[in-house]
Amino acid sequence: MDTIKSFKGYGKVDVLEQQAFQKKTRRRLLLIIISCVVLLAVLIAAVVGTVIRNRRTDSSGDDGTPSSSTSPAQSLKMVCSFTQYPDACFSSISSLQKGSNGTDPEKIFVLSLQVALDALSKLAEIPASYSSRINGNAATKAALEDCSALFDDAIDRLNDTISSATNSGSIAKLISQTTVDDIKTWLSAAMTDQESCFDGLAEINGTAAIVEDIRGLAKNSTEFISNSLAIVTKLFSILSDLKIPIHRRLLESGNGGAWPEWMGVAERRLLQEAKTTPNVVVAADGSGDYKTIGEAIKAAPIKNTSRFVIYVKAGTYMENVAVDKKVWNVMIYGDGMTETVVSGSLNFIDGTPTFSTATFAAVGSGFIAKAIGFKNTAGAEKHQAVAFRSGSDKSVFYQCLFDGFQDTLYAHSNRQFYRECTITGTIDFIFGNAAVVFQGCKIQPRQPLASQFNTITAQGKVDKNQNTGISIQKCTIAALDALTAQTYLGRPWKPFSTTIVMQSSIGSFLNPNGWIEWLIGVEPASTIFYAEYSNTGPGSDVSKRVNWTGCHPAVTAAQASVYTVGSFIDGSSWLDDANVAYDSSL
Repeated sequence: MDTIKSFKGYGKVDVLEQQAFQKKTRRRLLLIIISCVVLLAVLIAAVVGTVIRNRRTDSSGDDGTPSSSTSPAQSLKMVCSFTQYPDACFSSISSLQKGSNGTDPEKIFVLSLQVALDALSKLAEIPASYSSRINGNAATKAALEDCSALFDDAIDRLNDTISSATNSGSIAKLISQTTVDDIKTWLSAAMTDQESCFDGLAEINGTAAIVEDIRGLAKNSTEFISNSLAIVTKLFSILSDLKIPIHRRLLESGNGGAWPEWMGVAERRLLQEAKTTPNVVVAADGSGDYKTIGEAIKAAPIKNTSRFVIYVKAGTYMENVAVDKKVWNVMIYGDGMTETVVSGSLNFIDGTPTFSTATFAAVGSGFIAKAIGFKNTAGAEKHQAVAFRSGSDKSVFYQCLFDGFQDTLYAHSNRQFYRECTITGTIDFIFGNAAVVFQGCKIQPRQPLASQFNTITAQGKVDKNQNTGISIQKCTIAALDALTAQTYLGRPWKPFSTTIVMQSSIGSFLNPNGWIEWLIGVEPASTIFYAEYSNTGPGSDVSKRVNWTGCHPAVTAAQASVYTVGSFIDGSSWLDDANVAYDSSL
């Protein structure tokens, strides 16, 4: 063989033979590369020609209608092959496909959304019917009320998705405007809304039959939303391969990559100013416009496209506050995370479902909080007790305190960013299914009950195509007090749980295993993704980490970069138009 003839003895080389060999090798390599390029081009052309593009040729029929080489049924089958439920995809969409241009992928996608919306609209009526048949069970009634609100939120997500998809005008425009990221986020959130209903019912004793019934009734909407998410994820990725741009570079290099680009210039200025001119002032002593934060929230305009700023003077405000989904672009700031505090004590043990225990809940998009604290003072003995819940898309938290024990911070859904915040707790104290990045934060596990262990995170991804997960970057993970309980970085709550800890300092309190099973002794699904990258401190030693298939104690820089602010919570359709450079470093 040439490779043998070119080398003599113990590494000695014949120069002439080596040159001839290299020349021949270059020719072979060139032929291989050309062949691969041609093959790739043929494959892409075949897919695009038969599935993606609605082929309009010059050879139109006598009536002027364009001809197509692919039938609607063939096109639909190909599109549905990308989904996890292809039979449900084909049967549900084919009935609506008649009379439409069935080979157009955008129209197929919109039809998939419509069948999902129809199924979800029917499901939304179910919780009230169950509630009317239940006598004397307040906790179950409360959980069913949460289900009604969650299903209503999911319907809104689908309506937003349909509006975004149909307003794009064409697939090429849809991709170039990068509304795909919005669509993936809203569909992921709609799935999370449904799952949160099931979780809320499942945690109450005696509701197993109800959970099973509602899950069964939700089968269609669950599968249809999953199918739409798969279509937008897989089908449009083929167009990406054709060099149609999807993502822009997203970080502000002048700010050290600190903020997502969707934090526009005005928003950054608001966060950086020591004192911002507010629209209204809250002061418990009566020196402001309102005495409670709840009253101030009610003063915010509905679906406001400009920023509504609420300044809350120093003090402790004993109230439970909710920013409704129709209240957009609210900013609330105080005099410091320990000076201005919103405090509540709702908890699971006393009969409130976890979802509704939040001292402060933000659902309306564009919510910002700065220099304020959120507490749930129920204590470890009351189990689930949320200090803050966010389902607000593009929500930002800067120099805020989230203080509690079990389930302190519920990063429920959509895109969220936390900068220089402090989070304390015991079991699953950062949990949910948002696409969330914690950057430069202090994460402080504290002593739980005597029989308990600590888990910092519990991530809730249920579908492989959801663009969700927890990313902890450049944070300090250190014990709040004299911590003796076994403490772990997290445990996988759902089958596709995704969590990464990178470039962070980890204290000596951490159990060397790093992570722990949701069910002790039962290895989690291989579909989870738990990772660490370039951490420091005594707890960062990964030599004894669990050896689960889905655990990756030392990922590469390229793998970690997927979960940075620029890559993980981006989406140019919801970014400011400012021309901001991208900081490519981790």
